[in-house]
Amino acid sequence: MRDGGPLELAGLALLLMAAGAGARPWPAAAGDQPRSNVVLVVCDSLDGRLTFLPGNQTVDLPSINFMKRHGTVFLNAYTNSPICCPSRAAMWSGLFTHITESWNNFKGLDPDYVTWMDLMEKHGYHTQKFGKLDFTSGHHSVSNRVEAWTRDVNFLLRQEGRPMVKLTGHRKQFRVMETDWQNTDKAVNWIKEEAVNFTQPFILYLGLNLPHPYPSPYAGENFGSSTFLTSPYWLEKVNYEAIKIPKWSSLSEMHPVDYYSSYTKNCTGEFTKEEVRNIRAFYYAMCAETDAMLGEIISALRDTGLLGKTIVIFTADHGELAMEHRQFYKMSMYEGSSHVPLLVMGPGLREQHQIPNIVSLVDIYPTMLDIARIPVPQNLSGYSLMPLLREKAESKVSPRGPRPSWVLNLTADPEELTNLAIKFPATVHSLDKILRSIINYPKVSSSVHEYNKQQFISWKQSLGQNYSSVIANLRWHQDWLKDQKKYENAIDKWLGQILTGSLEKL
Repeated sequence: MRDGGPLELAGLALLLMAAGAGARPWPAAAGDQPRSNVVLVVCDSLDGRLTFLPGNQTVDLPSINFMKRHGTVFLNAYTNSPICCPSRAAMWSGLFTHITESWNNFKGLDPDYVTWMDLMEKHGYHTQKFGKLDFTSGHHSVSNRVEAWTRDVNFLLRQEGRPMVKLTGHRKQFRVMETDWQNTDKAVNWIKEEAVNFTQPFILYLGLNLPHPYPSPYAGENFGSSTFLTSPYWLEKVNYEAIKIPKWSSLSEMHPVDYYSSYTKNCTGEFTKEEVRNIRAFYYAMCAETDAMLGEIISALRDTGLLGKTIVIFTADHGELAMEHRQFYKMSMYEGSSHVPLLVMGPGLREQHQIPNIVSLVDIYPTMLDIARIPVPQNLSGYSLMPLLREKAESKVSPRGPRPSWVLNLTADPEELTNLAIKFPATVHSLDKILRSIINYPKVSSSVHEYNKQQFISWKQSLGQNYSSVIANLRWHQDWLKDQKKYENAIDKWLGQILTGSLEKL
């Protein structure tokens, strides 16, 4: 066996414990037992398809596999908006994006918004948060904001560097994303030094940056956040033979929205199969490092005797395309971007079980309240997952009735290359009717366009004479500076349309 250090031994201990004859990490549920502790680990950009066949054959994820053996994996869990802040706003509020009005990474929840953690603390839970949160307004870069506000402007500019891979360290280096490891260490120490002494239940949140790509150099060819970075230690966890090279539509066949995404992500150029395979391999290796951090938390709970009293939930804010549809990152409703992992294990919950029901991140809020035995507000968009996890009929336990039965069917076209909307207009009409029953999307779209315009105008006015210099040196600077006047004129035309529209209303 290769000498993998303490992390390898911790993973091995988990596997041995899982494989032990009759091993159970917790006792069977009693009728009137104390409220469970809860640990929620949320990573960034993990493709949920890696948690079940066939995706899980590409990389070794022992901690996720442990949770599958001793808990439940949701096969169809989705983000409510495939971008960081809006998806997390949905998770922490229990509300759909059109209700929170979290339209981009700059606009999330108000800082004083009452989250499920606030309510759990009010009802007697000890609470602790470590790591990435990113669900309130006012974060992310100026460039990120301006790019979102100007999507309606008639220009195309590369906003990211060409995706690249970078190998760092050596075959025994397992701490690559040091910030995440430090936060994991804090969570582990908190469990061992504080949580173990509590007489009341606790809720612990750990937010990880991985497996989100790393920032690339701001200037030069590879500006942006487009580096897939790992060490040989993690890369050896990847099964290169199982890596699937995604098929791409030609640029001329791409939907305009897909073309815009591919272009702004700097992915319309030529890529060799080896480049694509390496990007995907390095991404999977980053997922393996993420899995190890989850394993550290599980090990800490086990070592302190808390695992049998704790519900552990693992999920992500969204997925990662990793060069599917000629894109990396997310910002798309394709499976790689929108499908998230969701695994749950704990006392009284089903083990070795797979749930096919469609669920999403807004379900976290009511689930947390359900675990804490706090009345669930009726205005939430989400539904508690506990009836599914405990094999109870939802209609019998939820005053709102059963969760919606919206379904997806990708079995005939797993790579999502065939547009069926043209062939099945009746189905499109039916789905549109369902969508309109949930959200008046023409009205919401109009509101978003207006929001983008007003935010840009306010930002431009705040800069005064510095506007031309500042906008030219955002992430799109390499393209912008080739024809600065052209792009400024495009924005002026867009702003002129705003003025015209306002006058027509008068």
